[in-house]
Amino acid sequence: MKTEKAETLTKADSRGESPRKGRGLKAPAERRFHGIAVSPGIAIAPVYDLTEAPAEAPRRSVAEGEVESERLRLNEAAAFSRKQVGKLKTRLSVLPEEAKEELEPLLDAYILMLGNSRLLRNARRRIGEELLAAETAVSDEAEAIAATILAAKDDDKQGLTRRAYEVREIARRLVRNLTATPFRSLKEVPSGAILVTDELTPADAALLEPGRVVGVATEEGGADGHTAIMLRALGIPAVLGCHGLTEAARRGDAAVLDGRAGFILLHPNTDSLATAKEGLSAQAREKSRLGRLRSLPAETTDGERVELQANLEIPAELPLIHQAGAEGIGLLRTEFLFMNREDLPDEDAQVAAYRSVVEAMAGHCVTIRVLDWGGEKDMEALAQGVPVSTGTNPALGLRGIRLLLKRPELLEEQFAAILRVSAMGKVRILLPMVTVPSEVAAARDIYERVAKRLRRRGEALPEKLPPLGAMIETPGAALAADAIALEADFFAIGTNDLAMYTLAVDRAEADVAHLYDPLHPAVLRLVQFATEAALRLRMPCSVCGEMAGNPSLVPLLLGLGIRALSMNASAIPRVKQAVRGLDIDDCARFARRVMEQSDPARIAELVGGFGRD
Repeated sequence: MKTEKAETLTKADSRGESPRKGRGLKAPAERRFHGIAVSPGIAIAPVYDLTEAPAEAPRRSVAEGEVESERLRLNEAAAFSRKQVGKLKTRLSVLPEEAKEELEPLLDAYILMLGNSRLLRNARRRIGEELLAAETAVSDEAEAIAATILAAKDDDKQGLTRRAYEVREIARRLVRNLTATPFRSLKEVPSGAILVTDELTPADAALLEPGRVVGVATEEGGADGHTAIMLRALGIPAVLGCHGLTEAARRGDAAVLDGRAGFILLHPNTDSLATAKEGLSAQAREKSRLGRLRSLPAETTDGERVELQANLEIPAELPLIHQAGAEGIGLLRTEFLFMNREDLPDEDAQVAAYRSVVEAMAGHCVTIRVLDWGGEKDMEALAQGVPVSTGTNPALGLRGIRLLLKRPELLEEQFAAILRVSAMGKVRILLPMVTVPSEVAAARDIYERVAKRLRRRGEALPEKLPPLGAMIETPGAALAADAIALEADFFAIGTNDLAMYTLAVDRAEADVAHLYDPLHPAVLRLVQFATEAALRLRMPCSVCGEMAGNPSLVPLLLGLGIRALSMNASAIPRVKQAVRGLDIDDCARFARRVMEQSDPARIAELVGGFGRD
């Protein structure tokens, strides 16, 4: 009896979809396509190619008398799109819990953007002012918004790309509905196949069944979009951005996909198949080993506990945090609350958002960073409600705590929401972009005033207010850490921005990106200075930048005195594995040796060679 996979291959041959295979023909040569590794795992299976016909929407103008009918078409398409997204939400109930929690907030955001959003308001305006057909107006406005987002001066380029994609995705749905172009169906993808397609949207990913689709490879896409997060939540091995793949792949082609190494092989040869099978076995063993670590403490061989927490950008990432076994959230970025909305979130809306995270963490501490905005991020409501001039370089302008102290009503409302939630679980509050002690002191005055007001109105607050901490992310803050420590309750060292400001390097600028080096001795000395300032006062101090999630840097950070690390959830198991193999005395000796160096290359060599001496 033929297996289902074999039947898939046979049917593909009978349809003529793989003409390169046949009796008497030479076996096709192996072809390798590299892409971006977004979801680890190995798959050995036949390809099922599935492309989506683009919507036929040539630029079109309308007569003045057709303006109202075009606006009506747009309104109807928006209503129908909202209905589609609503139906997709009902699909979530049959998905794994992790995937459900991942996609639901995104679909809610889609529904908001299909309401009275900037996209639809300006598309209606374009119809009237520029006499454009609805689909043309939508496309033009979406590209204008995306261009504005992508041109913003912000070191969070991944976040900018994701937000631009969301706008384009909503526009794509509107245009398909305006032109009556059908969406592709994923129901026909057979069990045990590797899905190959030009692009996969988060909505498409929600329709995948992990038990049926064993891998995904796409022509477009990146590591930090919602699709990538969704695929990781579903546990489907995936490689995105494999240029040339869709043209080369034919339905039924034998393939090997490696979601950790970031490639897919078409027509793998005998050696490649053997290697892939060995990889599958190793993958199963590693999964079992890391899975056992989840319930074990992050403790060195000599009994020193290290707190491993997760960074959280959007609540959709909570399932990944639970899977990783994080001991809390070391950095909750609150900017997501202010995105894609016309008005500022009020106190109750913020309470609801924070409560969902605090309750999900079930007693583990959640460190909530108040709004870090300086005009460069795409927040329409703030741009209207906080009309500040950011100048030519927002990174050096009115941002973070500077802006919040300039517009204290924002800080007061956020403090009030966090304080109300503090009665429901353990929280801490983190101030961004602190450079001088007076900023922490001024924020604390507001903080205590808000707490008194809440108590007067009968809100239940803990007797001891949640700790108020400072982010150390500039050279000035690190060098003033002794003084700032007298005002703050804890430190969180943001090594990404600290390295950027110290080295005057924007990693998004190709000409200077190679100069970005968190192991530069200047960066390490600033980390050391801030850590020692905290240790002298027995004050908690964590690292929450990319350095925290790099297992090879754990010995150095522990040796400098760090005992709390916050990172992307996916990095936690391997960092825990590294911690459990270390001795603190060895780490301290190693850190002293590193800090004696002045050459970044030599430091990198020492870090890479730790434990091999």
